[in-house]
Amino acid sequence: MKAADVITAARTYLGVPFRHQGRTPPLALDCAGLFVVVCRDLGLPVDDEQGYARTPYKGLLEQAIARQPFLARVPTHEMREGDVPLLRFAGEPQHIAIHAGDTMIHAYEHSGRVVEHRLADVWRARVVHAYRFEGLL
Repeated sequence: MKAADVITAARTYLGVPFRHQGRTPPLALDCAGLFVVVCRDLGLPVDDEQGYARTPYKGLLEQAIARQPFLARVPTHEMREGDVPLLRFAGEPQHIAIHAGDTMIHAYEHSGRVVEHRLADVWRARVVHAYRFEGLL
C-alpha cells in the first residue's frame, strides 16, 4: 500500500456532510468515520469504536487509534503523507485526519463536511501524535 492509496481513498469522501458518529457515506461522516471508511476501502480490519461522546475524553480516541493492529505510532516530526495525525483542540486529543503532504483531509464539524485544506502551522501545532499504516511505502 502506498501513501497515495490512503490519500486517494480519503479524497473520495470530500464534501460528505459532517455528522457526529457518521459512518454512512455519502450521507454523513465524522473524523473517526472518515478514518474507518478509508481503512475499509483499503481492505484493513479496522476496529470501529462507536458510542463515543462528541468530545472524546479519558483518552478514548487515542486508545481507539492505538488499538488498530495495522497502525504504528511515529514521532510527530517524522509525520509524512498518508499518516494519521491525532489532534488536540482543548485538553486531550479529540480529532483525527489524513496527512496529504501540504494539506490534510478530515471531517470537520466547523466546515460541516469532509474537507481538504492546507496543513498550516496552526494545525501542525495541534498534532500530538501521528500514526503510520504499517508497510506504507
